[in-house]
Amino acid sequence: MTKVAVVFHSGYGHTLRVAQFVAEGANADLVTIDAEGNLTDADWATLDAADAIIFGSPTYMGMASWQFKKFADATSKRWFVSGWKDKVAGGFTISASPSGDKLSTIQYFITLAMQQGMVWVGQPAMNDGTINRIGSNSGLMAQVGPTSPAADIPQGDLDTAKAYGQRVAAVAAKLRG
Repeated sequence: MTKVAVVFHSGYGHTLRVAQFVAEGANADLVTIDAEGNLTDADWATLDAADAIIFGSPTYMGMASWQFKKFADATSKRWFVSGWKDKVAGGFTISASPSGDKLSTIQYFITLAMQQGMVWVGQPAMNDGTINRIGSNSGLMAQVGPTSPAADIPQGDLDTAKAYGQRVAAVAAKLRG
């Protein structure tokens, strides 16, 4: 059976909500980066055992949160031993504005995955006004207003998150053979 993990930081609950839908689609374990940017040893073991890892962070000021970046820096221990080489990777982000420079966050995830020797999975869904409404092909992007609670994230964004999780899991299963 293919193992998928979703590792993410959520500052205000919005990224957590998206992560839950991604994880539901991928039948994945959720790994939460804490408020100080740390993981437990058990969380690291979950990531190391996964066939696919999906990264998630809010986009703050055009980039992933500092907590996610601290986690990313800590992955250098895996890089030194090629520990995540050939794992499947994907990523998602959410911000308050329609653009919010979310692409910078996704590109950061792609760079992290490439440095680790991972295989990146994009978002192939066509923008139909509901699914992939933001039109991102590099990864999953979601948006909700700056004062909106996580419950107000558009259902289409959450449906896209679930479908993206399914896609990453399916690619991982194919590559696992």
